Amino acid sequence: MSYANGAFAKTQALVIDSNATSRSLMTAQLRELGVGHVRQATRTRDARVILETQPYDIVLCDYYFDGSETSGQDLLDELRREQLLPYSTVFVMVTGEASYAKVAEAAEAALDAYLVKPYTSAALADRLASARHRKHELKDIFEAIDAKDFGKAADLCLARFESRAAYWLYAARIGAELLLRLERHDQARELYEAIIAARTVPWARLGVARTEVASGNLSAARRTLQTLIGEMPDQADSYDLMGRVQMDQGEISAALATYRTAANLTPGCLSRQQHCGTLAFYAGERAEALKMLERSVAQGLKSKLFDFHSVALIALMRFDAKDSKGLKYTQDALMLGMDRAPHDRRLQRFDLLMQGLRLLMDRRLADALALARRFAAMLPDEDFDLESASLLLALWVRMSRQDIELEEMASMAQRLGLRFCSSKSATEVMTSMSEGHEPTTQLLRDAHARVFAVSETAMRHAMRGDARLGVMLLLDQGAQTMNAKLIDMAALVLRRYRDRIDDPDVLEPRILQLQDRYARTSTQGLKAARAAGGMALRG
Repeated sequence: MSYANGAFAKTQALVIDSNATSRSLMTAQLRELGVGHVRQATRTRDARVILETQPYDIVLCDYYFDGSETSGQDLLDELRREQLLPYSTVFVMVTGEASYAKVAEAAEAALDAYLVKPYTSAALADRLASARHRKHELKDIFEAIDAKDFGKAADLCLARFESRAAYWLYAARIGAELLLRLERHDQARELYEAIIAARTVPWARLGVARTEVASGNLSAARRTLQTLIGEMPDQADSYDLMGRVQMDQGEISAALATYRTAANLTPGCLSRQQHCGTLAFYAGERAEALKMLERSVAQGLKSKLFDFHSVALIALMRFDAKDSKGLKYTQDALMLGMDRAPHDRRLQRFDLLMQGLRLLMDRRLADALALARRFAAMLPDEDFDLESASLLLALWVRMSRQDIELEEMASMAQRLGLRFCSSKSATEVMTSMSEGHEPTTQLLRDAHARVFAVSETAMRHAMRGDARLGVMLLLDQGAQTMNAKLIDMAALVLRRYRDRIDDPDVLEPRILQLQDRYARTSTQGLKAARAAGGMALRG
């Protein structure tokens, strides 16, 4: 039967399957149903790039791919996690009997539909119609999301959940995600716990842990995750979050071990490979880091999910190995990114790092010093973040090994430390980039101690009745050091003790001005550190 003039006439579909016969059959079935345009992909890697650049109404994806470490479920998980799949897309997983249990379990979480081989065109039509009906029922939610009215969308989800209207569980998951994005952490946690009470699902328990991380309660999040991992050791998302918690607590080696597990569970996941490689670099496991990061370059350089920070770390390792050809390779890889985004300041800083390394390798020491000073002059910039600071430090440490007098290095390291060593995790990252250069390592640890001491003193003033003095201390030190955590703490103390301060309306604009400059685009403030779990290095 042809549906060419029916419900599917204006839709576009993507078929993902490594088997040519299966791919042709699925394409023919979709065309028989009247789907207007059908595109094919043979590998999940190719499909990811296609879906990054163009939305599709229907995605029909096989679960198992011959000769690939990545399953269709891995692809779906990555697209959902990176928010690359619109809610309006119907994603249908096709599976054999052997993988039925895994797909059925996934369907409860985030899958629109699944089909077990062999199936008929009528079964496919039924699944698509059912999924599209659900999209229609939740149309008001999706329209609010498309309009970026996330508050309205979250409230619509809550109303559907509370009334147990059609598709209430699906709407509850969307609503909980939106509440986290809106930083309505308490409501998100209440919703996840209500979902668990109504129907125990693993993703809701993981959601509870996410709200605990977002609200800064890392100990509770760790307990929740330990229980969840113990009961479901093959759920990679739990390891992602546990790794972030461990990183935020300064446990780089433990975080690396956790990310290794996540990467091994999903060997085709680009973002997990890069996380694992980056942590291996910080932990001093350079052979592992090089293997993981170069694999990421080979598999994902053209993907939107690829992070060119990986290329910067590879450049450092190639320089240390005196591998001139390898360093040139990383510069060529970076040029691909710069061709796509020539005005990206982050990529420009990576380019400065690589130019400096090239000059050092060619023994053009005077030119290398001039370039390193240009890089250091960017330190006061509003978008100069922990990632930039770590790479700047890495370049200067490598210069210190040459026959160059670096009188300003100690001063620069101290400035970097006072601005960025505001947490245990950030300090561990910075000290790992100092590569065992003891004077620099000590300056960074001293800076962390000073930031901590300022925070403690300010809170002590506030608790003893002089909140204004505490705010002023945080404000003055935050302005002087550009430290986002101190600036955010000034705002926190002002908000908490506002009724005990004579002139809050005078202090508030100063705090907001500093937050706009150094905290909003930084990953070092209180809010950003909680949102990122200490894993991200950039804004």
